[in-house]
Amino acid sequence: MNILEVKDLLYYYQDGSKKRIILEGVNASFERGKFYTILGESGSGKTTFLSLISALDAPKEGVILYEGKDIREIGYERYRRNMIAIVFQNYNLVQYMTAVENVLVAMGITENRIEGDYKEVAYGLLEKVGIDRQTANRRVTRLSGGEQQRTAIARALSTNVDIIMADEPTGNLDHDTSEGIIELFMNLAHKMNKCVIMVTHDLNIAEKSDVILRLDSHTKRFEENRPKKNTAEFDVFYSV
Repeated sequence: MNILEVKDLLYYYQDGSKKRIILEGVNASFERGKFYTILGESGSGKTTFLSLISALDAPKEGVILYEGKDIREIGYERYRRNMIAIVFQNYNLVQYMTAVENVLVAMGITENRIEGDYKEVAYGLLEKVGIDRQTANRRVTRLSGGEQQRTAIARALSTNVDIIMADEPTGNLDHDTSEGIIELFMNLAHKMNKCVIMVTHDLNIAEKSDVILRLDSHTKRFEENRPKKNTAEFDVFYSV
């Protein structure tokens, strides 16, 4: 069963008397246990699409369904707080807090049930993503970029949601660190049964996902399902 589904999404900017269409007639569905990547040229609408499915913005037309229910009925704030978590390229951590404190803040906001002592759960989640207790007790400004991104992932996990969204989460990281972060996302999907949806411009990263969705800048929607091509060009929507 799809955990998230979008139907006939339309989004545009009003530029004076003209409409600048970013997305039009977009349809897609997402399942638990799969790692999805969204590809597209600069300006194709990748980040806009992520903003819509994460309820940071609202479509002009169409619906976004979480477990079959329109997220407008759920309420955008409740949906963001309890159903999804977002990992940003720039981490968006509270700079004056430690890694473990950042995770605890997120745990205090969600209405989802969290079993056990919150601080021990936070340490445990950080350990799962490769942050030991000594590092967890450091202010995040003293952590490397990779450690800060791992902290952001632990924070996303701490709210006990089923959907993890990420906007270019490896954009500020070196190759080796990026590889480790992508492996984490793969494990979240395959071992923890999360639905992981990542925007990326990196074809090598996309190849490691279960499903690649490419936004076509001309049609303003995802390409139709076709067999994978044996070329470097990903101009289709396909599973790998």
